[in-house]
Amino acid sequence: MNVLDRKRYYVNVESGEIHPDKTASGFEFEIEATDRDVIELKKLFDECDRSATKTFWRAHVPFLEYHNDQSNDEYDEAMKKIYKMIHDLGQPETREHIESMGILD
Repeated sequence: MNVLDRKRYYVNVESGEIHPDKTASGFEFEIEATDRDVIELKKLFDECDRSATKTFWRAHVPFLEYHNDQSNDEYDEAMKKIYKMIHDLGQPETREHIESMGILD
């Protein structure tokens, strides 16, 4: 796919929403993506949701520490993948903001 196949989308990481209309919902980041990119980003959001559910249940086990839990590692890795993809597809302002967060380091 080439640059001409890309469309503008607006992404809210917290809710996992990706919209072609910036007025449809609040958004944090603006990206230009192909249909295939949007499908991949949605899969990453789903992966993150599954990991978040696991961490919810882990939180109810008082003796298991955050840094010693596979579920938390999976969640953190999924979030990094999401931000990496948004960074790669993002507008200059989006890339700068994500870089300033230090999440990709």
